[in-house]
This record gives sequence, structure tokens and C-alpha cells, in this order.
Amino acid sequence: MRGFLATFLRELFILKNRFFRMMLSFSVNPTLYIIAFGIGLGKHVKINGKSYLEFLIPGLIAATSMMQAFAINVEVNIARFYLKVFEEFQAAPVSPIGYALGEIFGGITRAFMATFVILIIAFIAGVKIYLTPLFFLAVFFNAFIFASLGLTSAMLIKSHADQALVTNFIITPMMFLGGTFFPTKNLPALIKPIIESLPLTVVSHTLRNIALYNKYKPQSFLILAVISVITLLIAVASVRKGKD
Repeated sequence: MRGFLATFLRELFILKNRFFRMMLSFSVNPTLYIIAFGIGLGKHVKINGKSYLEFLIPGLIAATSMMQAFAINVEVNIARFYLKVFEEFQAAPVSPIGYALGEIFGGITRAFMATFVILIIAFIAGVKIYLTPLFFLAVFFNAFIFASLGLTSAMLIKSHADQALVTNFIITPMMFLGGTFFPTKNLPALIKPIIESLPLTVVSHTLRNIALYNKYKPQSFLILAVISVITLLIAVASVRKGKD
């Protein structure tokens, strides 16, 4: 765990210096989605007794927290390729797991900042949802998993072009298919089991059940906890490989 605090504090200083710009950028896409899909397109649409706007908010939180947590890959790439910060961590007495957790918790912080922005927008739009500790625990697991995957991709991929391919071919499709904008029960039977096994889909369902109906499936949190441990181990292994 050596170096966790130093790595995490560095990420917090970066967030502090960019705070207002980042909060503004976090608000743009959710606002557009809420206006276009939630208010414009889905004003009179009902799903399971709830308005489409109410249905949309939890999925939007799941997708946005995923994207912002995964986005640490950009910061890590810049730190590695241009600022040479990773080389300084290599020379310092920083353990791979300490460095990994520092970066991951930086991604989690970004994800929660984006989550609170969406909750504020939802409140202004008049959406009423249940906000329980389990709701935020699900957001935490979601951010932890995708921040771990973001760090892994940044450690293993050697160029920004390849990094963009990962986002375009894996993360973006998952955002649109992972239960964010529509119920996964409407998917074709051939791909439905695959989509419903994705971490984002599990998080979307969990957040939606808690936010709209104040209920949840305990096994969902067990699944997310197991995936979190696996992705952390993969991230730590990628950091060790990056040090070689």
C-alpha cells in the first residue's frame, strides 16, 4: 500500500485545479440526454409505471460514472508519455498496489463528481428518486471496476490511437447497450444474456431498482464485489508489467 496517499493526493490536486471546468463538462452530456430523451422524446412514455425521465436518470448515472472513472486512462497516458510522472513513481518507494489504488480512487472521485452533477440536474428537473447508502455503494463498485480497467488499458496500450479504439469499440457500445437508455428485456434473445452479464448492466439494473422502487438484489452486490477484486488484480498486474 506504499504510495497510495501520494498518488491519490496528486489526482486530487489535479481535480482541484480543474474543478469548475470539469464540473461544467460533466453537466453538458447529461443535460442534453435529459432534455432530448427524458423530456423531449420520453415525456409521455411510461416504463414499468415510471416516466421515461425517471427510468433514464439511474442508467445515466451508471453510464456517466463508468465513462468518468474509465477516463483516468487519458491522465495516466499523459503522465506516462509526456510528463514522465510514472517514471518518478517507479524510482520512488511506491508499491504497485499503492499506485494502482491511488489512480483508481482518483477515478472514483471523478465518477462521484459526475454523479452529483446528474443528481442536481435531476432534482431541478423534478425527478424524485430514492437515494440510499446502497445506491452510492453501487456507484462506488461501478467506478472502481471501470477505473481499474482504465488504468489497465493505460498501462498496456502504447499509443493514444489505440486507447481511442478501446473506448470506441468497448466502452461506448457498453454505454448504449448496458441498460442505460432502454430495458434490456427488449433485446434479441441471442445477445440478451451477454448484455445482461456486463458490469454496467448489473449496475444499471441495481441503481434503477433502488432509485425507483427502493429494492435490490443482494447477489448483484456480490457480483460487483467479485468483479472489483478481479479488475483490481488485473490493474496491479498491469502496473507491475509497466515497471518492467
